Amino acid sequence: MYVTALPLLAATLTRDPLPVSAVMFAEWLPWLLFGLPAGALLDRWERRRVMWTVDAGRLVVVGGFAVAVLAGWASVPLLMAAGFLLGTGQTVVDTASQALVPSLVSRDPGRLGRANGRLAGTRTVAEELAGPPAGGFLFSASAWLPFAADAVSFGASSALVAAIGGRPVAGGGPTAPAGRPRSLRAEIAEGLGWLWRRHALRLLAVCLGVMNLAGAGTFAIWVLWARQRLGLEDVGFGALVTAYAAGGLLGTLVASRLDAAVGPAVLLRAGLCTEAACQLALALTRSPWIAGATLVVFGAHAMVWGTVTVSLRGRVNSVSFLFDLGGAALGTLLGGGLAAALGITAPFWLASGAVTVLTVVAWRRFRPDALTSPPAIGLDST
Repeated sequence: MYVTALPLLAATLTRDPLPVSAVMFAEWLPWLLFGLPAGALLDRWERRRVMWTVDAGRLVVVGGFAVAVLAGWASVPLLMAAGFLLGTGQTVVDTASQALVPSLVSRDPGRLGRANGRLAGTRTVAEELAGPPAGGFLFSASAWLPFAADAVSFGASSALVAAIGGRPVAGGGPTAPAGRPRSLRAEIAEGLGWLWRRHALRLLAVCLGVMNLAGAGTFAIWVLWARQRLGLEDVGFGALVTAYAAGGLLGTLVASRLDAAVGPAVLLRAGLCTEAACQLALALTRSPWIAGATLVVFGAHAMVWGTVTVSLRGRVNSVSFLFDLGGAALGTLLGGGLAAALGITAPFWLASGAVTVLTVVAWRRFRPDALTSPPAIGLDST
């Protein structure tokens, strides 16, 4: 819910796109700062304990923020601080959860695939379909309510993860050949080197970075674009985010079938074309209905692209997150600056142009023979 409520609250404090985008930047910044160390550290720590402890901390942060909003103390710096702390927790929890699932589920590919699929579907429904409109609705009633509700959700999450049974899930830390614990620097360097030596994965990482740099530049000013360009208020903005998530849910249902039917090379090429076209449509339209339909298509493409790239890249999760969400962090500031200087649609025009150029560069390199799935690296998280 705070994904909708934070930008809505920022938009009530200022109409300047740059500080609104700065709030989004603060939320994504932890992926640039902590993405790689988090993956290496989680190979050493007990992951369930990390997850429930971090969510307990996020309960305190967002609960305290709800009190501050209720008391009338909200400000852009306070929003940035809250977004940074919540994003830091997300950096750890997302990385830990991806590495945790295989230790709780049989290594049988069928069962592991079903478990990952159910978790992805649940996350999409709760976090993206239900959360954003609920956040917009509660915000329209009172600005502090969505944050209070999110505090309850983090408390429940912490309790549920703490209740998971079974043996402790700790990486214990990879060791050097002589049996000595390896340094974080060595693990991070291995993850980066492993990815960089594989040309297809390197190109995928660069594509993710560019696409998220461009895409986050538009998402950072969605709330102002929805108000100024489409004439929508709080609930309408939440509905737009939900349209994107509905497309994502559709993408989860068809991604594996499309991959089996046409292969990853076709899907990656089609995804680049789809993203460029969607950004162009969002730059041109003033209709909420056309914008909503475009975001359904955009969300489906994003989920299919994400599913294909996860299956191709193996398990270098935090290295991939660095390109993926690190690009998004930088894009938020770029989008806010462009909107402030050139108008509210400027980030959409830039995003469409950047992805069009990327399509031309990557098209011939996304060949079926270049996209064979590589052997997974030995580090679960990094």
